[in-house]
Amino acid sequence: MEPIFHSLYNAILEGDIDGAQEYVRSALEAGASPARLLDEAMIPAMSEVGRLFEEGECYVPEMLVAARAMQNGLTLLRPLLVAQGVKPVGRAVIGTVKGDLHDVGKNLVSIMLEGAGYEIHDLGIDVPADKFVTAVRELQPDFVGLSAMLTTTMLAMRDVIEALKQAGVREQVKVVVGGAPLTDAFAQQIGADGYATDANRAVVLVQSLRK
Repeated sequence: MEPIFHSLYNAILEGDIDGAQEYVRSALEAGASPARLLDEAMIPAMSEVGRLFEEGECYVPEMLVAARAMQNGLTLLRPLLVAQGVKPVGRAVIGTVKGDLHDVGKNLVSIMLEGAGYEIHDLGIDVPADKFVTAVRELQPDFVGLSAMLTTTMLAMRDVIEALKQAGVREQVKVVVGGAPLTDAFAQQIGADGYATDANRAVVLVQSLRK
């Protein structure tokens, strides 16, 4: 790995928000390809963060800081990647379901997926079922991600899936769900395509469903 790539990799791994952007800027000024920066430094760094999380060597706060560093670097790369016609590996619509105002988990999943090369459309919190339907019709995503952190709101996930069916767009997308009170059995019961316990596994799940 080239020195500047290595520095960017480490900045993201260590959650150095300002450093990540500075290394991206320096690499671009030195003629580095935006796509290479993403593929050879930024995505590998977030993959390593995910591995460390899985092995209990880092926790949600460290993951969030690393994800923010990644996002800070991406703000410089995004317009360049678009201008060069670099296409995302997939498109996802994500949101916290109606009645639920929690967003930390959703935000982390969004950043991790974006770091893995996906185009993300974050609908925010307290999102009603019809808004997910509209987003699927207008954006034609590959995935819909539903988040809920309360037992009282997790049932709204079923409402979203039913609304997608009623609108005739359910077969167009894979629906993945996550949140503290969920289980794999619940995900199967409501007709979701997959369930992930954390942001890193959400990325793995989405990638597996693309195959």
